[in-house]
Amino acid sequence: MKKLLLFSYLIIMFASLSAFNEMADTVVCTVYNAVPEQTNSDPEHTAFMFKLDLNNPYKHRIIAVSRDLLKKYPKGTKVYIDGTRYDGIYTVMDKMNKRYTNRIDILINGDMPIGKWDYVKIIKIK
Repeated sequence: MKKLLLFSYLIIMFASLSAFNEMADTVVCTVYNAVPEQTNSDPEHTAFMFKLDLNNPYKHRIIAVSRDLLKKYPKGTKVYIDGTRYDGIYTVMDKMNKRYTNRIDILINGDMPIGKWDYVKIIKIK
């Protein structure tokens, strides 16, 4: 009986994972800090004019998306990110420079480790 329950659980788990992968987009993910060198001359605001707490910008759980992804993930969209050091739920509140495509950027604090991940899953939370 235990084997049957375990087998059933594994089937459900893999079915859920398969559905997740079908609904998710695969993107490149990097991180950025709220500083003029990585944003613009007004690092206190995102491109959508969301006001940041510069002492702890990560608390907002914000991502920027490349402009090609804005149709599917417009301003205010809640998303789940998987495949980075910073996996979790974020809100789209910034957009990236037009030179980037198929990419997201996670806003982090200056004292947090940087990173780049090539095969990250992003999915819209309904």
